[in-house]
Amino acid sequence: MTTNSPRRPAAVSMGAAFRYWLKLGFISFGGPAGQIALMHAELVERRRWISEHRFLHALNYCMLLPGPEATQLAIYIGWLMHRTAGGIIAGSLFVLPSLLVLIGLSWIYLAFGQLPLIAGALYGIKPTVVAIVLAAAWRIGLRTLNGSWLIALAVAAFVAIAALHVPFPVIVIGAAVLGMIGGRIVPAQFSHRTTHAAASMPSFGPALIDDDTPTPPHARFSWMRLAIVVGSGIVLCAIAWVLIAVRYGATGPLAQMGWFFTKAALMTFGGAYAVLPYVYQGAVETYHWLTPAQMVDGLALGETTPGPLIMIVSFIGFVGAWSKSVFGPDSVLLAGVAGACVATFFTFLPSFVFILAGGPLVESTRSDIRLSAPLMAISAAVVGVIVSLAVFFAEHVFRLTEDVRSWDWLAIVIAAAATLALMRFKTGTIKVILACALAGLVVSYLR
Repeated sequence: MTTNSPRRPAAVSMGAAFRYWLKLGFISFGGPAGQIALMHAELVERRRWISEHRFLHALNYCMLLPGPEATQLAIYIGWLMHRTAGGIIAGSLFVLPSLLVLIGLSWIYLAFGQLPLIAGALYGIKPTVVAIVLAAAWRIGLRTLNGSWLIALAVAAFVAIAALHVPFPVIVIGAAVLGMIGGRIVPAQFSHRTTHAAASMPSFGPALIDDDTPTPPHARFSWMRLAIVVGSGIVLCAIAWVLIAVRYGATGPLAQMGWFFTKAALMTFGGAYAVLPYVYQGAVETYHWLTPAQMVDGLALGETTPGPLIMIVSFIGFVGAWSKSVFGPDSVLLAGVAGACVATFFTFLPSFVFILAGGPLVESTRSDIRLSAPLMAISAAVVGVIVSLAVFFAEHVFRLTEDVRSWDWLAIVIAAAATLALMRFKTGTIKVILACALAGLVVSYLR
C-alpha cells in the first residue's frame, strides 16, 4: 500500500489521540503481533502520525525491554507525540479495557463456573491453551534460534526448568552471562539478522513525525531527566506498596501481590509466555492464590480478551484476593476487584518507567553487540521455557488422574487440531478458541 498525499498531516490534538488509544484498547486482539499490526495500519499507513522508519525504530527499542512490547510501543508513540501525559494516557487506555473485561469474566468464572454451559466451553478451551503455547514457542523460535549456540541455550533452559526446577530468574541471569561470553567468542552467532531494510520500506506519504523530523526537546536524553523519572517511578511504587502494607498488612495477599508482580514485570523478556512459569511458581506453588487448573483457565480467558496476554495477572489477582477473602467473606467481589487492580498496577508500572525514562539511552546502544548478545541469549532461553510451560499445561489438561495411563484422549485430539490450525493453517487465535469451545460443549453434551 502506498499513499502519495504530498501534505503532512495536521497536528494531532490530545483529544483525538485519547479517542484513538481508547478505541485501540477495545480492539487489540491477536497478541502482540496483531496489536503491533493494528497500530502500524492505523498510525503509519492511514493517519500518518509517525513514519515507517520511526515506528520500527521505536519497536526495536521496545523489543529490548522486559514487559509487553505492544503496550510499550503505544506508550512510546503517545509520549513522543504528547510528552509524558500522552504516554501515560496511551498506555493506560491500552490496558484499561482489558482489565475491565477480565474483572467481569473472572467474576463469572468464580460465581458460575460450575454451570454445565460454562464448564463445557472451558473443557474445549483448556486443550487450546496447550496449542497456543506451543505455537508461540514455534513462532519465537523461528525468529530467535539463528544458530547452534542459541538452539543449545533453548534446550538447556528447557531441561533446567522442566527437569531440574531451576527458578526462572536464575535461567535469565545465566543466559545473559552466557550471551556476554558468546558475544565475545562467536559474535556471528549473536548478531542480529535485519529483516527490514531501509530501501524496502514503503512510502505512505509525509508523516507528522517523519524520518527527518527533529527529536522533540522532551525526547532528548538527559541524565537529570533519567534520574527524575526513574526516581519518581520508584517512589510511586514504594508509596503504593506501603499504603497497602499499612492498611492490609505487609504479609497480606495484596501486599504480597504488589511485590511479586513488580518482580515479575522485570522478568518478562520475550513476552508473557516467558514469564508465566515464574508467575505460576509464585501464584500457585508459593502463595497458593489459585490452583493449577485455575491457572490454565485464566490463560484461556486471557487469550479471548483484548490487550496484552500478561493481563492474566489481573485474573490471578482477582482469584487470589477472592479466595483469600481479603475484605472478609461478605466482600469477595470487592476483594477480587482490588486484587486485579493491584496486580495490574504493579505489573505495568515498570513499563511506563522504562519508556518515559530510558528511550534515548537504549536507542543509542541497541546495535551494540555488548547489549544485543545477552538479550539474544535470553530470548533463546525463553523458547525452552515456553516449551516447558506447554508440557506443564499438557500434564494438567490431558491427565485424568495421577495414574500415568489415564489420559483424556478427546482433549488430546482437540489440542492436536488446534495446533494444526494455528501452525499449519495460520488460523486466528480467537477463531480457534471459539471452535474448540463449541467442540467442548458438544463433547460435554454427548457425555
